[in-house]
Amino acid sequence: MALNTVPQKVGILGYGRLGQSLVSHLLTQGPELGLELVFVWNRDPGRMAGSVPPTLQLQNLAALGERHPDLVVEVAHPKIIHESGAEILRYANLLVGSPSALADQATERQLLEASHCWGHAVFVARGALWGTEDIARLDEAGGLQSLRVTMATHPDGFRLEGPLATAHSTGPRTVLYEGPVRGLCPLAPRNSNTMAAAALAAPSLGFDRVIGVLVADFSLKDMHVVDVELSGPPGPTGRSFAVHTHRENPTEPGAVTGSATITTFWRSLLGCCHLPSKPGIHLC
Repeated sequence: MALNTVPQKVGILGYGRLGQSLVSHLLTQGPELGLELVFVWNRDPGRMAGSVPPTLQLQNLAALGERHPDLVVEVAHPKIIHESGAEILRYANLLVGSPSALADQATERQLLEASHCWGHAVFVARGALWGTEDIARLDEAGGLQSLRVTMATHPDGFRLEGPLATAHSTGPRTVLYEGPVRGLCPLAPRNSNTMAAAALAAPSLGFDRVIGVLVADFSLKDMHVVDVELSGPPGPTGRSFAVHTHRENPTEPGAVTGSATITTFWRSLLGCCHLPSKPGIHLC
């Protein structure tokens, strides 16, 4: 069943592993779902050669408005959101695949202002965050006191910057960072998106009080492991509500994105196409 009687026009920013999967889905399944792929942009245009039809290749990001998209999907790098996110919202709803970009307060403010100015929504993909709705509901009800997200994988799966880029593992399992998610996002912009999604799901804690832990584990050659630990305030008996989820996501060696996350992102894309174009930032 189609999502709409009039096809929604979708543009993709980024043609890495995740972008390639989304493009394939849109070309093969999009028409029957009421979705039309109208462009693909990549920082290195040569990567699209031979696989993306020339008519769909967007060479100049500033010209995306000429394709009249309804939804622009970013799966490239947080820099795209920093530099172009507000401008994209002039023309379309935006699905952010790099929510670590929103750890930058100026970027978050610019997106919110543009969203309200142009009447377009900022959707944020939940990615590898398990239990997103439960976290959001608990937070909204005032029942969330702490939230901690630990992401562990082989060092080859990290794309680190700043001081973390030169950090060395001191053993088979090394904690590279433990602290507020806001501090981690600039240092590991492509490995902190699950933590950023958690900070957005729990606005009472946000980027400054949700704790992120990044672990290099040489035993995890083909897997990303994400642990989410949360607790509520003490009850009448003095005991607190607590949840701990452990997610093992198979991945290709050295890959940033796990296999299950790719499937989840496609579902997020379909989900935000069902939602109204309501200004603000919304997890999906």
